[in-house]
Formats: sequence, C-alpha cells, structure tokens
Amino acid sequence: MKRVLLGIVGLLSLAIAQVTDKEAKKEIQRKAIKEARKEAKRFKKAGYDVTPGSLPMEKQLEYTWIRLYQRDEKGQAVYLSADGNAVAGTRTAAELQALEAAKLNLAGQLETFIRAIIEANIANAQLNNEEATSVTEFLAGAKNVIATTLSQVDPAFKIYKVLPNKNVEVNLKILVNREQVILEAKKQIRQELKERLKGLQEKVDKLLPLQ
Repeated sequence: MKRVLLGIVGLLSLAIAQVTDKEAKKEIQRKAIKEARKEAKRFKKAGYDVTPGSLPMEKQLEYTWIRLYQRDEKGQAVYLSADGNAVAGTRTAAELQALEAAKLNLAGQLETFIRAIIEANIANAQLNNEEATSVTEFLAGAKNVIATTLSQVDPAFKIYKVLPNKNVEVNLKILVNREQVILEAKKQIRQELKERLKGLQEKVDKLLPLQ
C-alpha cells in the first residue's frame, strides 16, 4: 500500500512539474511577444529596418526575448547578451564593427565575473609576490583574451538604417549560452595563468576552478 501511495505521489509530482513547466513556457512566450511588439514599434518609428532576406523584426525580437527570459534551476539567466552599435560607410562594414563591439561588451562582462573569482582566491592559491604581480598584470588585459573565445558568435537580432549623410548605422544583439561561454572563457584564462605560473596546475586550480 505504501509503495502504491509513493507511486501515486511521484506521478502527481511529475504531472504538476510538467504543468508548471508548460505554464512557465507560455508566460515566457507571452512576455516575449509583448516586448517584441513594443520594441519593434519603437525601432521602426526611429527608421530602422532588417537586412534583406532575414526574419521580420518582430520575429527576431521575439526569439531574442524568449531567451532573455529563460532561467535555469538556480534562477540564473540561461543566456548572456550584449549589444553592439556602429556607423560606417556601408552596411557590411557597420555590421562587422557592431559585432566586434558586442563581443567586447560580452567579454567585459565575463572578465568582471572571472576577475572576481580569481581575486577572491589569490590568498588560497599561496602565490609568491612575483606570481601575484604577474596574475594582477594579466587581469588588466584579460578582456582581450576572453574576446578570442567569442569568434563564432552570430547576432540574434540585427537592424539598420541609412542616415541623412548616407552612412549606415547598425544595431545588433548577441546571445550566448551562459554556462558554455563561461566554461570556454575559464579554459582560456586557465591556460594563460598556467603559462604565467610556470605550469603550476595546483595553483591554477585554486585560482580559477572550472566548477
């Protein structure tokens, strides 16, 4: 009898979890559509359009907002985002510059996160003065190192408008899986730290654990 009751409770819990998950997805979709319509209206009023052959602005924004609203089991954002803006003589040039700006923006977010971890662990890693100085100097330029891990990122949302002087302005947003991009950034930083600490893996592990 007890096993039957436990089985029923388990099935009920699963059913409730499925209903809750379904409702949460519906709510995310509802919010995303609402934000997408509002933002698309604002961009169109400002004279922006999407590049030929791409999805309509509302659909691009809906895709973006759905991912921005997603949270994992810990309540953390599943995706990180960064914006890029640039003005150039051609749309292609402006797109490339805006994408690089977005990557540097994202690299800055990751650098701040990783720097906090390393600085909190410097004492535990038992670095000597020379090693501590080397690590501190490296952190000053860590953003550029992290940016190299973002080479394959494509915009989730991209719009443009032609300015009165015929230059083209591009606005875009990139989205990356938070867990994945943090892991890749950590791996790159750990490799750099290993070189600076003369291959002392134990100290690298203490400074910046992968988990």
